[in-house]
Amino acid sequence: MSKISKFFKGGGSAASKGRRGPSPQEALARLRETEEMLSKKQEYLETRIERELAVARQHGTKNKRAALQALKRKKRYEKQLNQIDGTLSTIEFQREALENSHTNTEVLKNMGYAAQAMKKVHENMDLNKIDDLMQDITEQQDVAQEISDAISNRATFGDEFDEDELMAELEELEQEELNKGMRDVRLPSVPSTSLPSRPGKMPACHFIFLMIKPCYEKGERKRVKRAEDEDEMKKLAAWAS
Repeated sequence: MSKISKFFKGGGSAASKGRRGPSPQEALARLRETEEMLSKKQEYLETRIERELAVARQHGTKNKRAALQALKRKKRYEKQLNQIDGTLSTIEFQREALENSHTNTEVLKNMGYAAQAMKKVHENMDLNKIDDLMQDITEQQDVAQEISDAISNRATFGDEFDEDELMAELEELEQEELNKGMRDVRLPSVPSTSLPSRPGKMPACHFIFLMIKPCYEKGERKRVKRAEDEDEMKKLAAWAS
């Protein structure tokens, strides 16, 4: 059996005899009292050492016997001071070990409480029920996604009409509007005078008219076509709404 097991199981002669040992708090308090007592003893010894040094300096060679006695007492005090230093180091090490042991005991105790609490929480939990619940959640999420997709899709009411027939009707309407626009176009009157045989002697106004006439006719057709397209789009938008 390890030392740790003996410690937690209360092993040892004291436990076998049924005697209750001191608690960690009591032992720590005793150790701190001992440290305080030894610290005061250190201060006392340091004061006595300084006093004996002063006596030795005072007598010097004038009274060698008194000076040597003072130095001997200083040596004894220094020896006691070194012993106290070692004792304090040992007590400090023991106190830290006891504090760590007490901390580990409390940590293990709390971890045991937590483990018992987790066990109690999980007693009423069935893994099969948890799997079924997660499956139900996944299915409902899929249903919700399908509903969201169906709502967000654009409505396609009226798509049962033949698209080719609609395009043919649209082309007929465009042609009618184009013919109507061409009838309303008024071109400038052609000069009654005969054109000269040589282009070089043609009047400037006649020459300019012949140059811009194709462009004018082309631009007029575009304008009429654009007006027809806009009017047709308005009709389609009104029909769709």
